[in-house]
Amino acid sequence: MRTPEEMINLVLKTAKEDESIRAVTMCGSRANKDCPPDVYQDFDIVYYVEDVGPFWDNMDWIREKFGMPSLVQKPESMGLIPPENNGNYCYLMIFPDGNRIDLNITSQKYVDYGEPMLLLLDKDGTFPQIQVAEDYWYIKRPTQKYFSDCCNEFHWCLNNVAKGIARDELSYAMEMLNHCVRDMLILMLEWYVGTNYDFKVSTGKNGKYFKNYLPEDIYKRFQATYSDADYDNMWKAAFEMLYLFGEVARMVAAELEFTYDEGEEKGIEGYMELVKAGIRREF
Repeated sequence: MRTPEEMINLVLKTAKEDESIRAVTMCGSRANKDCPPDVYQDFDIVYYVEDVGPFWDNMDWIREKFGMPSLVQKPESMGLIPPENNGNYCYLMIFPDGNRIDLNITSQKYVDYGEPMLLLLDKDGTFPQIQVAEDYWYIKRPTQKYFSDCCNEFHWCLNNVAKGIARDELSYAMEMLNHCVRDMLILMLEWYVGTNYDFKVSTGKNGKYFKNYLPEDIYKRFQATYSDADYDNMWKAAFEMLYLFGEVARMVAAELEFTYDEGEEKGIEGYMELVKAGIRREF
């Protein structure tokens, strides 16, 4: 497997040999000093060019400069997942040695949003100074409205989980459980971590660093919210989500001096119990 140094040298060699590439930056986890390094990190590279046209869907150029990827995705050439259509062209590539490069080629001017970014090459000496915001990835402190909206979305979407299970609609129930409901649980857990660390840490995308920040008992309960396709286990996971969310939300509310709607929680708990028991109204 090529080393990180070899990959960066390849990226820079390609840029230096091409007159139309005027600057190179690297973002993502390799530019973030707080992200634990490992062999699975991507190389998130941006080439700043005068004209994107020659690089557009040009696999011959990719093969010549980087070698043939074993897997590639080109979002701007896809129809199933429409791209942003902002004039950029991206190559998302995994190479046979396991290295991955996400290469974005753009003619747009760099805009600094405070995201961790490294300037690797500036041929013209005119690239804007990068101001990295220390709190860019930190958990953001919520307002009362954001907190209440999160609670409402969580409780409301649990009704769809219950109905999906009752109707034997496995894929729908799983989607509700592991997307709509879980997204709000993860957000509340992030806020809980934030209150314990003065909102000066990041738990990563989708809470991937929860194990490092959550108390062991809460993390074990979070693990218990993941279910297989057995409906009994899905019910257990859904109720565990409800109870865990409520406990954590109360702690967040206490720390931030927010109001937690107890009635909302009792309402969805009662509905879930009715559906689980098979109690139906006659129409």
